[in-house]
Amino acid sequence: MPNRLAHETSPYLLQHADNPVDWWPWSPEAFEEARRRGVPVLLSVGYSSCHWCHVMAHESFEDPAVAALLNEHFVAVKVDREERPDVDAVYMEAVQAATGQGGWPMTVFLTPDAEPFYFGTYFPPEPRHGMPSFGQVVEGVRGAWADRREEVGEVAGRIVADLAGRSLAESLPEGDQRPPRPEELAAALMGLTREFDAVHGGFGGAPKFPPSMVVEFLLRHHARTGSAGALEMAEATCAAMARGGIYDQLGGGFARYSVDREWVVPHFEKMLYDNALLCRAYAHLWRATGSALARRIALETADFMVRELRTEQGGFASALDADSDDGTGRHTEGAYYVWTPGQLRAVLGEKDAEFAATYFGVTEDGTFEEGASVLQLPDTGDLVDAERVASVKERLLAARAERPRPGRDDKIVASWNGLAVAALAETGAFFDRPDLVQAATDAADLLVRVHMDWQARLHRTSRDGAAGTHTGVLEDYADVAEGFLTLASVTGEGVWVEFAGFFLDTVLVQFAAPDGTLYDTAADAERLIRRPQDPTDNATPSGWTAAAGALLSYAALTGSALHRDAAERALGVVTALGGRAPRFIGWGLAVAEAALDGPREVAVVGPSDAPATRALHRAALLGTAPGAVVALGAPGEDTAEVPLLRARPLVDGEPAAYVCRHFTCERPTTDPEELAERLRP
Repeated sequence: MPNRLAHETSPYLLQHADNPVDWWPWSPEAFEEARRRGVPVLLSVGYSSCHWCHVMAHESFEDPAVAALLNEHFVAVKVDREERPDVDAVYMEAVQAATGQGGWPMTVFLTPDAEPFYFGTYFPPEPRHGMPSFGQVVEGVRGAWADRREEVGEVAGRIVADLAGRSLAESLPEGDQRPPRPEELAAALMGLTREFDAVHGGFGGAPKFPPSMVVEFLLRHHARTGSAGALEMAEATCAAMARGGIYDQLGGGFARYSVDREWVVPHFEKMLYDNALLCRAYAHLWRATGSALARRIALETADFMVRELRTEQGGFASALDADSDDGTGRHTEGAYYVWTPGQLRAVLGEKDAEFAATYFGVTEDGTFEEGASVLQLPDTGDLVDAERVASVKERLLAARAERPRPGRDDKIVASWNGLAVAALAETGAFFDRPDLVQAATDAADLLVRVHMDWQARLHRTSRDGAAGTHTGVLEDYADVAEGFLTLASVTGEGVWVEFAGFFLDTVLVQFAAPDGTLYDTAADAERLIRRPQDPTDNATPSGWTAAAGALLSYAALTGSALHRDAAERALGVVTALGGRAPRFIGWGLAVAEAALDGPREVAVVGPSDAPATRALHRAALLGTAPGAVVALGAPGEDTAEVPLLRARPLVDGEPAAYVCRHFTCERPTTDPEELAERLRP
């Protein structure tokens, strides 16, 4: 018989609806039930494409004996971290503080007042590798609750007090809420240089995650300063990822991370946010260098998102699973993506299989499990036959399509779709792909129609065209605003600027503290044991620095001093942390580069169908000045939504571009080449 999760919309929660565990969704009723029964709460947090979440579910939550123990002695609560990033953030902070590490599935035991007292991540069904079994953990917690409840309560109280005392605002230098100066951004670059892997690209060791936000900073820093080292790190990292196993060499798109430092073997789940961020980063790398590789990867990644993640409603699904049926009925990680030499021969024949094995690095020993290989692009010298490569890829992709496909988490997350809107709009504009711009527009339409209510408040998720019940967090407002502002610069449709303004006003009212720091949850959101506040990047830009970037761009388009001041105050955290932890505040550093450069404000005026207007608009979009904003409008149009366009006449009857910076505007130009030169730092 299905449990309470059968009434939820989250694909992750629905995956557990038939467990024998009597799961509850996160709700006041669950904690009231724990108080009524006098039992602790088991909080299990994961997400749909999480490999070890599936493993633990199969090993423990589908076990009738474990389920009976949980049902008798606990109230079991299941949370999709992608639906409730606030709940995840609060308890992950506790897990990391207590154990020194974190991850998913996250397993936390709480009092009926939601105070944590015992923590962990994945627990196996039997003791192994120094870890107790999940059954042992459950029995131990049950015993402690029964025999030493007062002691458990004291521990929980100390943990909550410790979390409450971790005030970020108090740790920042008093009165120093200002954007970083040039010397501080140079110090951040030096910090990244020390952590750069000069052999394999990227930063740090294994596991190695794609540093998309850091790449954006490096490109902007190079644009502003001419730093060859910044560009070299960005180029080397992007080339290594594009040639490695983390990139799907057949179908395009990036996996979540590499388990090794060489980018060979990925964790095979594919997330919307990674692909949106990386698509944009590669498009910006092409804009800076003209790299053919960057162009190919940007377009293939955009096409992957549209082909594999787009939903019927026009939005973009959250993820593809790492696991799929390997053809024997077993769900194994990477089964959809890996190849053996024998499988190549079966599809391609002997000669083309030999060619493909060399081209993609497929060996008899393999690079993955059971002799299979993850496709890469190793250095093959002069082995370049574009026509043959295209034929091989086409046949392998067709054969792969016959394999059982990974599952898809088809919920729409507002913030991740905002990132996708920005990436697809720019990629479409850069490479003359109006279909990608249309896909971005369709996703933006969905966010307005389904996720936004009449008060301009955002719902975090939707599925099948129906909004979820959970309210948006800071990253939702910030990333959707960023996406809408980017879409406006590409299409010239000022309504997207207006919508972005609604969301950013909500940021100022609901998420900002008087000192300019920002919280991850709204002032009127559900109260947890701590109000989360994290300015550092994780897999996506932090809501804090994403908001700073959107506020800065909006201020440049509208002239709003209120939004500019808020952006500069928010960047104070980058001043404090940029030199100490640049890898973890990359987007904040990128926004700081834009603030230092102005950002440049470009108004292009002329009939939308005039070739001269289009040429100026394209030159503006391809300008490399950090964070430059672009407004496009026809003469005589209502410019209320985009004040940057006001009082911008044609020049001698010709379309013109106006470039402004630091409250000063240069003379207008009608020459695209001159405009491009002005937008080089």
